[in-house]
Parts: sequence; C-alpha cells; structure tokens
Amino acid sequence: MATRRNFINGATLLGATALSNRAFAFGKGKKLGVALVGLGQYSRDLLAPALQLTSHCELRGIVSGSPEKVVEWKKKYNLKDKNIYHYDNLDSIADNPDIDVVYIVVPTYLHEKYAVIAANAGKHVWCEKPMAMNVTQCQNIIAACEKNKVKLSIGYRLQHEPNTRTVISYAKKKPYGAIKSVVAQAGYAGNGSENPLHWRMDRTRGGGAMYDMGVYPINAARYAVGLEPTAITAKHVTPRPDIFKRCDESSVFTLEFPSGISAECECHVGKNINLLKVSATKGWYELDPMQSYSGVKGKTSDGILLNKTIANQQAQQMDDDAAAILGNSPVMVPGLDGLMDIRVVEGALESARLGGKRIVLS
Repeated sequence: MATRRNFINGATLLGATALSNRAFAFGKGKKLGVALVGLGQYSRDLLAPALQLTSHCELRGIVSGSPEKVVEWKKKYNLKDKNIYHYDNLDSIADNPDIDVVYIVVPTYLHEKYAVIAANAGKHVWCEKPMAMNVTQCQNIIAACEKNKVKLSIGYRLQHEPNTRTVISYAKKKPYGAIKSVVAQAGYAGNGSENPLHWRMDRTRGGGAMYDMGVYPINAARYAVGLEPTAITAKHVTPRPDIFKRCDESSVFTLEFPSGISAECECHVGKNINLLKVSATKGWYELDPMQSYSGVKGKTSDGILLNKTIANQQAQQMDDDAAAILGNSPVMVPGLDGLMDIRVVEGALESARLGGKRIVLS
C-alpha cells in the first residue's frame, strides 16, 4: 500500500508540473462546459459562483429534478434550454457538444449511478467527495471512466490549495525530519436535520460524521504522511442519540502507518474542530484551520507561516482539473485517491461495529 500511495503522489506532482505550464498546452481563451448534477447547497453557494471566476471552464448545464430550481438557475446563469437535464435523461447528454464535464454533486449514495452514466456518455467526470459508499462502487466509477477514455477527478479542493500543497511536499522532503505522528480533526457544530428521513441522517445513504466529514482527516493523514495506512481502530460517539438515530454524530479513530507512524483522527457533525498537525523528529508543522472555505493557514515549529492565499478554492480546483483535460495531463486528485479514502472509511465502520476492534486494511 505504501508504494501505491507513492504512485498517487508521483502522479499528483507530475500533474502539478503539467498544470503549471498549462498556458503552453492549449490555446488561450478556450473553456470547457461544465454541467452540475444536483443543485443543493454546495452547487448553489460554492460551485456555481466559483464557475463565474474560472479561466478554463464555465457553467453551461444543470441536472435537477426540481422544476423550481431549473427556472431559478436558468434565469440566473442564462442557461440554454438544451443544456438543462433531468436525472432520468442524463444519458442523452452524450449528444450535447456544449457539455465537456459532468460534475457529480448529488448525495453520496448516488455518486456511482450518475458518474457511470456521465462516463458512458463520453463526458469527463468530476465527482464530489466522498467518492462513493464503498470500494466496489469506486472501482466501478474508475472502470467506467477508463473504458470510455475520459478523465476522472475527485473534488478534494484542499489538495489544490497552496498551504496544503506545502504540507504534501513536506511528506516527501521531510524538512523537519522523519514523521512520527499526525493529528487530523474536522467537524462542524450541526444540529442534524429537522427531517429525520433526510439522507444526511442515514448512514446507508452517506449520512453521519464518518461519511460526511471523515474523509477530511483521512485524506489529510494520508497526504501528510505520504503513505497508506495499514490498520485502523475506531469508535462512534453520539451524544445526542435522540437526533442521530441512524448515523454517528462523531467518530474517533487511530490510523497505523508503516514505520510506526500513527494518526489520531476525529470527525464530527456536532462540534467545530479543524486541525492538521504533524510531529517529526526535528520539529512540527500544522494547518489550523486545515479545511476552511475562507482560507487555510498554519505555521511550523521554527516560525514559518503557511499563509499563502488564493481567491477561491473551488475555482482553483476546477481550473486545475479543466487544465488537465485541455492539456491532456494527469489530474491532481485521481479516482484512486478517492477509493483509498473509502477503503479506510469501510475499515472504520467495521471497527466501530465490532466495538473498536483493530482492522487490518487490505
């Protein structure tokens, strides 16, 4: 597994190098057409506004089951009728040259279904995290994209963010010596949904802390160490069982890595936590906050500030992914990266189900 992570890192670094020279890889002014599948809060408040700031892609289409949302979005973004789809006819997008990329932003349990439809339609696929419900679904998405020769990118915006990129580089360069341990925490102070049948309140559809927020500390620990975890122990903690009846309100877990490295991780949907800290033999470094929309910042034990800024994280992510398509270069966050996180999620759920048993990650 360690070599697999090294492979992912190699592809990521190669992709970053190619993207840095993207102005030479394709003609200036060319933009890819993006269709958003699912018009919930993330699409409405973050992706669609970010697509007004991008240089290499633009919003051209939507997929929704809500007539009211269609009317609103069509007017707000001046969308053509032929670029508006319902979930039931998404496959017909294959005949639409306006759309180059389909961005999957529906609830997690629907990712596989619509990602495969998009790939089979010959469109590049951007898929929000978590990638899918289980490793098999991730494999099916990857296989569909490979079969149809389209690119697949997973929406880990933080891996496109400059301070996170610095931490990723430290895993290889080790400027503070060998890594000893990691602390990775992500959560928000939520109160659940007023609708107990909402998918976010149902683990079988991707709800709860482990699915909703767990990939943040998992992905952070993996890119901070630069290796794949070999084992996990986990438990769920639900202080408000009257609200979170069918999913975990929080989860705590320990990841074991090669060379005795460990990562203590937490994820919550009921408490604000936001930290990545790496301890090494000659010092430490941290990002606090490590996953805020408004900016990521941090510092090192010798006083270096990790405080680079970008205008918009989602715009940076989508421009990087569009540049990879236009320049025919490797994407920064491929499907394998999303799959490896879901491998850990599955291990965490199994460990918690068995009362915190140590699970070897195959």
